[in-house]
Amino acid sequence: MSSHRRPAPPAARDGDATFAAVDLGASSGRVVLGSVRPDADGPDALVLREAHRFPNRPVEVRGTLYWDVLDLYRGVLDGLRAAGRLTGGAGPAGVGIDGWAVDHGLLDENGNLLSNPVHYRDGRVAGTREELEALLPAAELYAATGIQHLPFNTVYQLLATRGTPAFREAHRVVLLPDLISYWLTGLLGTELTNASTTQLLDPRTGDWSPRVTEAIGLDTSLFPPLRRPGDPAGELLPEVLAGTGLPGPVPVTTVASHDTASAVAAVPAASPRFGYIATGTWSLAGVELDAPVLTEASRLANFTNELGLDSTVRHLRNIMGLWLLEECRRTWEAEGPPAPLADLLAQAALVPGPGPVVDAGDPAFVAPGGMPARIAEACRRGGQRAPRDRAETVRCVLDSLALAHREAIADAERLSGRTVDVVHVVGGGARNELLCRLTADACGRPVVAGPAEAAAVGNVLCQARTAGIVPGGPDAGRALLRRALPLVRYRPRGSGADWQRAAERAAQTRKER
Repeated sequence: MSSHRRPAPPAARDGDATFAAVDLGASSGRVVLGSVRPDADGPDALVLREAHRFPNRPVEVRGTLYWDVLDLYRGVLDGLRAAGRLTGGAGPAGVGIDGWAVDHGLLDENGNLLSNPVHYRDGRVAGTREELEALLPAAELYAATGIQHLPFNTVYQLLATRGTPAFREAHRVVLLPDLISYWLTGLLGTELTNASTTQLLDPRTGDWSPRVTEAIGLDTSLFPPLRRPGDPAGELLPEVLAGTGLPGPVPVTTVASHDTASAVAAVPAASPRFGYIATGTWSLAGVELDAPVLTEASRLANFTNELGLDSTVRHLRNIMGLWLLEECRRTWEAEGPPAPLADLLAQAALVPGPGPVVDAGDPAFVAPGGMPARIAEACRRGGQRAPRDRAETVRCVLDSLALAHREAIADAERLSGRTVDVVHVVGGGARNELLCRLTADACGRPVVAGPAEAAAVGNVLCQARTAGIVPGGPDAGRALLRRALPLVRYRPRGSGADWQRAAERAAQTRKER
């Protein structure tokens, strides 16, 4: 059962410290204002206001899928302009940028972008896994970096790119949030939590791995100097201030620029015995640790060790996430009038379950297009009846995600030795009551949902800590979040045996990886 939501927090009050979080996602970006009052006992301890939201629309040109990064930057400037209006012209006390991982831009010797960054779902990385394994066996690569194999990791993208004219002209490789920061400030840096996703960094040292970079012949001077969350990243340039109408100076703070690192920093946990699921296009499920788990068992379970705030390690597995549902809806909208998400979820809630399920981690679902048919085919391949309509397809997707969450949390416990008493669901999926309820049922543990704006919350919290407004260390920040955020709790229901049988059915649909 879920609890009732608390009332929405009030508007920010005069005297609050207000920060702008630039939060870039794979389908949209936004600028969020966060006003922090650490002495408050209720929802006014942290007030979020969305200043501006803008689409992130990839563009395919001659068979290559690109990010339209200039359009993204324009959205950021529009958002900062809107932030100035919302603050009555005073402007934010600071700016932080977070976004998705692995993708990057190439800069020439004058700091100019050589070409649009390529989308991680582009097919250029085909064959690079075999190329890298010929240079560095998979077990050695994992022991050096602790990063799970994903076909689009930065290391594979660089292997695919290094023979191109653009790469030969490149003087810097800049991860996407750092590129936006560079355009805002004129200063280059590589933020640590995002650098840890590249499969080029050693999580034990917090520096580039010589074992990997030497194996692929990569000069790490191509990357700007490493920065850690809380480090200064410069100030908004005069032309940015002029274009946005903000009064200066406005400092830019290095936050946990990998959006999942910021989201996990926003988990309102009361004890270390928690698991988390950062939900959105991807589901990232795991535990927070003090040191990486670099065992062969962890590699074979496809777990990753990404760095987080306060020198923590996010030991987690990447799962396909709500991408499956988004792609189904995209297919259905192309076929006829769009069905509102709320209606689809309400209809799916009436479907008995768990019914037909698939392996939500199957790489067969990474590419876009035709998702309902691919899900149906996976069900038939596993000897199950395919979903008969949209409601059954949505229920299949959500049951499958709940099963993937269940498996990831159980594996995280087994691999790390960390007991999980409660699972926190943060990010966009925290609003999906059916997904949260099914996750609680499948995991057999209580689920606490919220905040839905987790990356922006973690971004603001890091800025507030750096400014000295919130005490340092994770406990004080998480205590503030528990006071301020509207959280929903779900208790597990039903029989674990039903979910165990569903897990066995899902395993039958798995394609060889």
